[in-house]
Amino acid sequence: MAKDYYKILGVSRDASKEEIKRAYKRLAKKYHPDINKDEGAAEKFKEINEAASVLADDAKRARYDRYGEADSSFSQGFNGFSEAFNDFGDFGFFNDIFDNFFGGGFSSRRTARQSTRGHDLEVSITIPLEEAFKGASKEIRIRRKRRCRECRGSGAKNGEEKECPVCHGTGQVKTTRRTPFGIFSTVSRCPKCNGRGKIIVEKCPVCKGEGVVDEDATIKVDIPAGVEDGMRLRLSGQGDESREGIAGDLYIDVHVNEHDFFKRRGKDIYCEVPINFVTATLGGEIDVPTISGRAKIKIPKATQSNTLFRLKGQGMPALHHRGRGDQYCRVVIDVPTDINEKEKKLLEELAKMRDNVSRKGKGFFEKIREYWKKPEN
Repeated sequence: MAKDYYKILGVSRDASKEEIKRAYKRLAKKYHPDINKDEGAAEKFKEINEAASVLADDAKRARYDRYGEADSSFSQGFNGFSEAFNDFGDFGFFNDIFDNFFGGGFSSRRTARQSTRGHDLEVSITIPLEEAFKGASKEIRIRRKRRCRECRGSGAKNGEEKECPVCHGTGQVKTTRRTPFGIFSTVSRCPKCNGRGKIIVEKCPVCKGEGVVDEDATIKVDIPAGVEDGMRLRLSGQGDESREGIAGDLYIDVHVNEHDFFKRRGKDIYCEVPINFVTATLGGEIDVPTISGRAKIKIPKATQSNTLFRLKGQGMPALHHRGRGDQYCRVVIDVPTDINEKEKKLLEELAKMRDNVSRKGKGFFEKIREYWKKPEN
């Protein structure tokens, strides 16, 4: 065979028409010369169409499978090619991808009265960590567009409209041009009526012909408990409205302020708690703040600085789930800086006592002393 049409489309020899259709759709999007400007794309696109026009026709495909050639030459242009693909029905998938580049012989899914959706809107809101823990109800003010009640979105005074003289009510204009690959018909939105098929006789005095008006609105936003910094909430239908009255959505970007005491990591909370030397040495019980109140921690004797204690279930709630994370408290021994004379004497006496204890056990400081006593090398 001079050309392997199955290999060109990347399908097996027993591929169904549906598989050939999908393969052609994928490759045509990639190599169409009005989209792909790379060298060789146009030739590749022509080759793809040649392969598809044969494999889409049962008689041509049967002859090709048997003899390695089709029973007639490749049909130049997309008018002939679309006939070979009639069994595939509506080619509307190209309308959305290429804005109806392939109008000739293909049916269109776009209509003059197709409803359009209003724009989505975005706002930001900042809350403290406490509200992220409990959840909150907020009110925000936004400016959005709403369908004009005076003209019901037509933009015309008294609703008076007439047929567009350019597209004759279809909302579309068609342009045909000849290329080395055949005749291309481009179907696009009518620039005169913007695809509506009608133009107004006299503009609405309220919306000035726009069909929509600006309004200030107060929107209630429910912040769920457990929300994290950077999360986005969606309020359906609270964005701009189109002339047809179909509203977009409102997106709220939530930012959570950093807390002075607590540091959040997902569902868990971290904090530093100072303890005095006596408690760290002898042990005891201390009160620590939590995001929801207070809790107690038992400090064992001889606790070292930077020891981490876990308070199970005292962290942030899991978003949309039951349960909470944990709170981790890192204890830091607080060294006093404003001791009086009595305290100083007591500490000096304690130091002497601890020094004698250390000598008996040859601890760290004893080893240091012995090191310094060694003669220099």
